[in-house]
Amino acid sequence: MRKLVLSVVVLASLIACDTEKKEAKQVAMMTGGTPLNLNAITLMVPGGWQGQEPSSKMRQAQYLLPRQGGDTEDAELVVFYFGSGNAGSVEANLERWRGQMKGAQGETTKGTANGMNVTTLDVTGAYAQSMGPMMKAGETKPDYRMVASIVESPAGAYYFKLTGPGNTVAHWNDSFAAFIASAKGS
Repeated sequence: MRKLVLSVVVLASLIACDTEKKEAKQVAMMTGGTPLNLNAITLMVPGGWQGQEPSSKMRQAQYLLPRQGGDTEDAELVVFYFGSGNAGSVEANLERWRGQMKGAQGETTKGTANGMNVTTLDVTGAYAQSMGPMMKAGETKPDYRMVASIVESPAGAYYFKLTGPGNTVAHWNDSFAAFIASAKGS
């Protein structure tokens, strides 16, 4: 009986230690980094993300997240903002994003970041990036993952879309979550 109690205590200590390490990692990601001021909101960009010149005028910011785990391509994070008129409803944007992932498997979650509603879509499938709202899809890329969040600020919704090979997105997923959680009204 004594061994059983001791085993349970040791196991509980290991679980608590692992939880504390994960929480410490998230706090470090949220407090470190570089501020990204998007006028109505500011977020903290985690270390390791490589800022890029946005490839279109629709993008407010763009980052390369280096490939991981044997993947042959990097992941990309893009930020969109269309003003207070937005770009359609939250559900319409989620459906459009799901449509970019052929055979989409995943889930949608809702939460908040500093008082702002956040909806996050996390799906895997074959990615067929659209080249714009009225253009056809580009090349289909198998075994991709998309984690996309909509942050509803008082000045309108901000759209954050992380796409890339599965291992790479999995590697950067915690920093993406911390990035979204760091969103604060300016």
